[in-house]
Amino acid sequence: MWIQAWLRGNAECTTCQKAVAHLEAKGVPICAYRNLKEAPLSEDEVRALAEKVGGVEKLFSKRAMKYRAMGLHERHLSDDDLVRLMAEEYTFVTRPVIVRGDRATAGFSAKRIDELAHPG
Repeated sequence: MWIQAWLRGNAECTTCQKAVAHLEAKGVPICAYRNLKEAPLSEDEVRALAEKVGGVEKLFSKRAMKYRAMGLHERHLSDDDLVRLMAEEYTFVTRPVIVRGDRATAGFSAKRIDELAHPG
């Protein structure tokens, strides 16, 4: 069993640190990390991750500071718009994204991470 962690960028991301610490405490090895600030996702990668987490809306972060700053909260955004935004700006990707096989979870939730790491 292996887990990939798609982290939102900097080492100061406390949400990402919490998720990694949670997995390590459970003895779950993390085989790969990806710093989205240094290695942004392509639109195809965003779409693939969105499918694994259950949809574009679940992957997109409306908590990103730029969401309001850009006035996006006042516009109707299609899934294609959200995918483009996540590919252009890593902060729009909910952090962290934890991937196992064809499933993933976005954002820190001990329950969801445990269900992903130890299914059934």
